[in-house]
Amino acid sequence: MTSTALGLALASIALPALAEGELNLYSSRHYDTDERLYSDFTEATGIKINRIEGKADELLARMQAEGANSPADVVLTVDTSRLKRAKDMGLLQAIDSPMLEEKVPANLQDVDNQWFGFSQRGRIIYYAKDTVANPPMTYLDLADPANKGLVCIRSSSNTYNQTLLAAIVTHEGEEKATEWAQGVVDNMARAPQGGDTDQLRGIVSGECGIAVSNTYYFARAIRKDVDGVSAQIDKIGHIFPDQDGNGAHMNLSGGGVAANAPNRDNAVAFLEYLTSQQAQEYFSAGNDEYPVVEGYDLAPSVAQLGTFKADEVNLSEVALNIPTAQKIFNAVGWE
Repeated sequence: MTSTALGLALASIALPALAEGELNLYSSRHYDTDERLYSDFTEATGIKINRIEGKADELLARMQAEGANSPADVVLTVDTSRLKRAKDMGLLQAIDSPMLEEKVPANLQDVDNQWFGFSQRGRIIYYAKDTVANPPMTYLDLADPANKGLVCIRSSSNTYNQTLLAAIVTHEGEEKATEWAQGVVDNMARAPQGGDTDQLRGIVSGECGIAVSNTYYFARAIRKDVDGVSAQIDKIGHIFPDQDGNGAHMNLSGGGVAANAPNRDNAVAFLEYLTSQQAQEYFSAGNDEYPVVEGYDLAPSVAQLGTFKADEVNLSEVALNIPTAQKIFNAVGWE
């Protein structure tokens, strides 16, 4: 995209006068493709981005240790649980941005305007086409005794699973969510291990009949070669769960303005830029994610997964149930 075209795409964003200065970004998004987001923002605004990248919990601990002297302007991280953690630690501040409030769906933003979602991934069900004749159509079906010895899923320490269980608590209540978690543990094909891609590899290898993984791992294996998945991806079927109910659970990648941001105006401008058409479509094209802003194009690898109904539960409410989810994981022995 030329600088002129990009400038037009960002024309509606209220950038600071002359857009001088810099922006200190603390990010746990570990995707090389995000470099394009940063360079395009700098090209259009003149604002230099200084990046500190690392694991989410380490970055939050660093900000907490830095206190009022923290140079962080913006925090970007993955999953509602970490956004909640940043808020609970007092590391974010409320901002007044009509653009963000209007463009980001209400269920994907903090009730106090301290964080906003910018991209999504569906946490859905996959199955072995050649061995599983009746795959689960809902999340609750994962706990059906008929699926005993078939289910592969990540550990309870995984934030994606924490938020999924917190959403089930929100919809079904703690008692039913506990029964579900115990049923999944009883149905596991193996002890939880590896990342989301490893769950897909388990289906290809025959170790798993059913798996849970985020959509962008599967879409990435469609778009480019992923070892242990792409060559035999036709073995894997996918299901967007709960299409007759709440809809498919969506994980969120988002961010907010740091509590002591020295370049606050630039920080708000950057978050607003992330809702532009150019940025939203690049989240999909560059990392196989779903935009949060409606009406923007999907990457072919993402569009190939098909249309579906997404769960529109308010993620601020889900975040409140994350401690309950962790308690349930511990109670049922989910490793």
